[in-house]
Amino acid sequence: MNIHQTNEPEYIVIPDEDGNENRFEILFTFEQDETGKKYMLVIPADEDADDEEEQEVYAFRYEEDGDDKLTFYPIEEEAEWDMVEEVFNTFMAEPEDFNQEEAGR
Repeated sequence: MNIHQTNEPEYIVIPDEDGNENRFEILFTFEQDETGKKYMLVIPADEDADDEEEQEVYAFRYEEDGDDKLTFYPIEEEAEWDMVEEVFNTFMAEPEDFNQEEAGR
């Protein structure tokens, strides 16, 4: 599994279903080796940083096209959610292990 997390915050703007643009901080991205699918975990960038334990985390599957454009997809399968949740829980328990460009499982 390839995990990517930077030392400096990275941000992305994601429009909601009403077309409103929302700014998110990227926690990390990873690619699942078996399927080649890519995932991104983000938190709202406008929320108070002091409430880190209360921040809601959003997860998306995404694809990149040749122009660095991202297309986001909802995670709908329970097995896929379980895998993403396991990666997130490992990240929360051992964030220092994710400070590398790539990490193996």
